[in-house]
Amino acid sequence: MASQKEKQAQPFTDIFDEDEAEKSFLLSKPTCLIILGKPGSGKKTLARKLAQIWKCIFIEALEVIQMNIHEETEYGLKCQELLFKGQSISEELVTEMILKKIESPEVAHFGYVLSGFPSLSEEYMTVSQQIEKIKNLKLKPDFLINIKCSDYDLCQRISGQRQHPDSGQVYQRNQWDPNVIEKRKKEKDKHEVENEEDDEEQEDETAEDPLKMSEFLHQLVQRPEDVLENAEERLGTYRDIMLHPLEDLMAEQDCQYLIELDGNQQPDDLFVVSWFSDCSWALTRCFNGSMYYSSKIYSRVDELFRVLSSYKLIAHRYRWRRSRWGQACPVALKKGDIVMGNPDLAVSFLGKMYVLSSPEALKTFMLNPRPYLLPPMPLPPCKVLVFGPPFSGRTTICNLIAHKYKGKV
Repeated sequence: MASQKEKQAQPFTDIFDEDEAEKSFLLSKPTCLIILGKPGSGKKTLARKLAQIWKCIFIEALEVIQMNIHEETEYGLKCQELLFKGQSISEELVTEMILKKIESPEVAHFGYVLSGFPSLSEEYMTVSQQIEKIKNLKLKPDFLINIKCSDYDLCQRISGQRQHPDSGQVYQRNQWDPNVIEKRKKEKDKHEVENEEDDEEQEDETAEDPLKMSEFLHQLVQRPEDVLENAEERLGTYRDIMLHPLEDLMAEQDCQYLIELDGNQQPDDLFVVSWFSDCSWALTRCFNGSMYYSSKIYSRVDELFRVLSSYKLIAHRYRWRRSRWGQACPVALKKGDIVMGNPDLAVSFLGKMYVLSSPEALKTFMLNPRPYLLPPMPLPPCKVLVFGPPFSGRTTICNLIAHKYKGKV
């Protein structure tokens, strides 16, 4: 009876095991998304925006190539060699880099947003084979986002694109065509007569925009792939070889995880981050006891804390808590060494502090902390020295001990 009274006295006591909840999260699969759509529908723009706010890894052919070249990986050196010779990077090499990135430690922790795969090129794999690769990924996409747009609208959009040769920046017709800019300006003036001050600010900004300068406009060029005939040919190729396999893929997807968007809307209107915001988390750095948030989502959490601060709590809660690792470096401990961490290299993860011993350990931990936190960690290393005269069986004993206690000889 006493125990029942105690339970009734504290009806809001947290009955969940924190360690079990943390272990469940560490074993969970990160959210992964794939963006589908016709050429020029805005897949890359939407994928980049999603990756920035969702704090996951943006994976796209050009992005992966630049990353490998910058980090001077084996693939990056191959790409550089081909480019120096004036040759194009093969589809096989690009596909290998994309699949390698999907299998990387940081993707296993943060998840990914994949764009531009499957590709229209069947030089290395057919579209069906590429889709089969997606289905067999270790980290399969949880959400399929399909951007829908008519062929006519896409052809008009693609043929209106111009590129600045120095920066490589691509501009839409409404950014460089003086007639379209003037027409949009007149429409804005009609709809925003009440906000005269705002209109003046916008007019000043437009006047200072370098795109209005005639010299800049004359520098813009049209890429061969943006010519109307070439755009129509690409869309025809998409219909012939990719449309039906993608429709089959989307038909197999659970309808609640299939999102279809109108490609005629602006990129900001297409932005669907709010649909995923409830599951967001962030790995944050701490300096001298202060915390810098790496996600806008936390503003909502702060508001909740401010509201709850006036309530009487069952127990005192702290934003920062010491983990079971104490000051020991989790990365070094996983390798079997006890190394005290440097306070300047501290991070917070799931509300607990972890102190890393070196910049290299910090970088490794930030990419994917899960392997260093899952049980049986933190496990203090046990080092055994076996010695004796020659032919006394030292090697055999070492191997038996290592096998029994899962150690390393």
